[in-house]
Amino acid sequence: MKIFRKMLLPFALLYGFVTWSRNLLYNAGILKSKSYDLPVICVGNINAGGTGKSPMIEYLLKFLLPDFKVATLSRGYKRSSKGFKLLNGNETAAEVGDEPLQFKRKFKDAVIAVDADRQNGIKKLQEENVEIILLDDAFQHRKVKAGLNILLTAYGYLYVNDFMLPTGYLREPTVGAERAKIVIVTKCPPNLSKTEMESIRGKLKLQNYQQLYFSFIEYDEEIVSEGTKAKLSSLKDKQFTLVTGIANPKPLINYLEANGLDFEHLAFKDHHNFTTTEIARLQKETLLLTTEKDYVRLRENFKDGQLFYLPVKTAFLKNEEAFKQKILSFVHKK
Repeated sequence: MKIFRKMLLPFALLYGFVTWSRNLLYNAGILKSKSYDLPVICVGNINAGGTGKSPMIEYLLKFLLPDFKVATLSRGYKRSSKGFKLLNGNETAAEVGDEPLQFKRKFKDAVIAVDADRQNGIKKLQEENVEIILLDDAFQHRKVKAGLNILLTAYGYLYVNDFMLPTGYLREPTVGAERAKIVIVTKCPPNLSKTEMESIRGKLKLQNYQQLYFSFIEYDEEIVSEGTKAKLSSLKDKQFTLVTGIANPKPLINYLEANGLDFEHLAFKDHHNFTTTEIARLQKETLLLTTEKDYVRLRENFKDGQLFYLPVKTAFLKNEEAFKQKILSFVHKK
């Protein structure tokens, strides 16, 4: 696979040139970006997938919803519906996308919408009188100029060590990171040392206006089914199957193994749409564990207590209050 990717180097160089040229045209104002009076916060990445955008969106929703009317706008990857759609929580993941549905099921007071045309989506959300819009995975969507860009890069997979698609996983040249005012290294070990933090800071070569934070994935102590909860530790004496359709399941696998759990792992591609045959195969299993994103796609096909998910959330290693104040400062300035 690595040899094949190296063979695609000419295409990666061409793709890099095209995306660099496009960004240059936007930066020069030749291609137009639309700005907004209300606070628009973009959470995105340069590496394709696996940086923890969904947990970060949920972190911001939990933080901001008590005091503001907050909306999220996603493309709704692989959804069957078209155009702008406002979620009520009764949709299927196939209709609206797994992550938007996950947001709506968890944060019922949030305004959750999908639209591939972000300008049109923002226009529609303004009609809902929202006070803050969170753009999910829109860092490369230059037709919209977010007031605050938050760029995520995963520990161990820093964008500065990557290469352009299809040889690597970069969506654009690394110089594009300079559009972000906040950079967060996600999925760090909880015991990451100060020395390694400074080493990572040096590798990223951030601009003076950019602020760097470090976060990790915090796993819940309980697994959840539709009407049932159980301690994760209750799986120690049971055989179960882990089903993942995410970009990088390795941190979850490592966590479960560190907790002494014995399981079979069935890995699928990110945002995988499970076929009838695959679901029938899974229905034969006595006990299944999956991610929350996969759960919203699979839940209707399993009885309660057969399929569980392990909730996760973003947690900061340090300077969490400084991060929150940075967000509030931007919101109030707008």
